[in-house]
Amino acid sequence: MKGPAFLAEHTDVLRTKMGAAFPGSHAVFRGHDLHRDLMDMDWFALCAFGITGRKVPATQLRLMSTAWVSSSYPDARLWNNRVAALAGTARSTPNLAISAAQAISEATIYGRGNEFRALDFFLKTRQALDAGATLADHLEGFLREGGRMAGYGRPISTSDERMPLVLNLARELGLADGPYLAMAFEIDRYFESTGRPLRLNLSALLSAFAADFGWTPREFNMLLFTAFLAGMHPCYLEAADKPPGALFPVRCADVHYEGVAARHWPPA
Repeated sequence: MKGPAFLAEHTDVLRTKMGAAFPGSHAVFRGHDLHRDLMDMDWFALCAFGITGRKVPATQLRLMSTAWVSSSYPDARLWNNRVAALAGTARSTPNLAISAAQAISEATIYGRGNEFRALDFFLKTRQALDAGATLADHLEGFLREGGRMAGYGRPISTSDERMPLVLNLARELGLADGPYLAMAFEIDRYFESTGRPLRLNLSALLSAFAADFGWTPREFNMLLFTAFLAGMHPCYLEAADKPPGALFPVRCADVHYEGVAARHWPPA
């Protein structure tokens, strides 16, 4: 139902299954009393519960938390960290700086859009294989139609230093035997056999775990929201402690202009 009648049903009332705050009394969080029932959760577990509606097993949260830690590079040259640092050198407030850096962390190639597409691809690939397609035919057809392999290939380096850490922990936690993880490595081996520089990286690895955990692309996308956060704070702080404008200054002489030549403007 759409139109005025639909909107009228939602006028002057909030219809929600998620929760509500009752100041001075209590707060409801997905059907639970937040302060009575959920205070034994840590922050990440509560976020996961809020997103999925399920109490995510501690082993799964620990694996993802380790992946977050291993991705927290305090390097102001990285695309989203640079935004936090430039905001610091411009004397922005910390919250505005980090919020801006978080916003561009949705980048399609490097950021959160990458894992969203990787997880979606794994789920659709499983459907295609179950329908009788071979993995080689499915992959070649996907690439032939202009598809881009999210989570395979990496700029600058073909190896990913974070993967052994995450895989070793996954084995310790008993999480390394899922079918989607096996498929992710099967895809990696296929690309290696065809000579393509599309090697499995951490994005696809985590997306395969997410598929094995039963998370949807949107749930996983939201759970990944803080993955780079710990590396942003140091970049902001260091830039804010330097003189204004001292981060990555560029000399005018270093700018090589190839546009339209300067024109003479006669006086009026």
